[in-house]
Amino acid sequence: MQYHKPNWIKDHAIALGFWVGKYIARLPMPILLAAGKGIGMLSYYVAKKRRHIVERNIALCFPDLSKDAQTKLVQANFKALGMGIFETLAAWLKPEDQVKDLFIYEGLEHLEAVKSSGDGALLLTVHFCNLELGARAITLKTPFVAMYRQHKNRAYEERQFKMRTAQSQNEPVNRNEIRKTIKLLRQGKLLWYAPDQNYGGSDHVFVDFFGVKALMITATSQMAKVGKAKVLPYYCIREGHQYRVKILPALDHFPSESPMEDCERLNKMFESWIIEAPEQYLWAHRRFKTRPEGEKDLYE
Repeated sequence: MQYHKPNWIKDHAIALGFWVGKYIARLPMPILLAAGKGIGMLSYYVAKKRRHIVERNIALCFPDLSKDAQTKLVQANFKALGMGIFETLAAWLKPEDQVKDLFIYEGLEHLEAVKSSGDGALLLTVHFCNLELGARAITLKTPFVAMYRQHKNRAYEERQFKMRTAQSQNEPVNRNEIRKTIKLLRQGKLLWYAPDQNYGGSDHVFVDFFGVKALMITATSQMAKVGKAKVLPYYCIREGHQYRVKILPALDHFPSESPMEDCERLNKMFESWIIEAPEQYLWAHRRFKTRPEGEKDLYE
């Protein structure tokens, strides 16, 4: 991967941000979340391009909502985005004794069943704004290997890599390193993976996501099949100042013979999670950026 050219000001700003973040992360969660809400609402008025993306996604996925209801959902989502900044700080930098009581677990027996089997498994989740904190919740129960997308800024990437390695007790792997992920799965490792974004690539299909055709990579099926791995779904929802971590049973009869049907199945499952707290999902991502041939850009 090509990194951006070094920028002295930006690189030192990142270093300063992480240094300050160590101390901010120690603040009580209610204070962090309140600050996040404020930053989120400021961003709602300032970040017009990002707001347009959120507005379009909400309008496309929730067409039955009134304009007023859509606007309220967009604003709530920006608050969640702001809180997500501090949730990430908490996930990476809060000491364990301060973070462990944030989580309420459901379905830990499903995680234990997969671990006891000795099989490798994909810890399958989606991009809620509290994504990093949801991953931290799992690290308190078991080590895993995170699959992720590298950042183009080297200074940020080095710190991101260090934080994720420390929390998951394993070095993360680039999501493009498929051979390495297959090897890890066959060794019985747990791999954290979130396939719900517009990743592009050649191995993909278009399936409905809230009634809109969305590109989805078929890598989940491929890795489960070739890696002889189970697929263990889980997600994390914020409830007040705590987080409910819901771990579901490993998927039965997955993968099937049809990657298309597998992707449809996963998207329906993801939708059921998101509908529980739609304001907490990462709508700021251009989920519908890639269109089937002949379709117009949905974000123009």
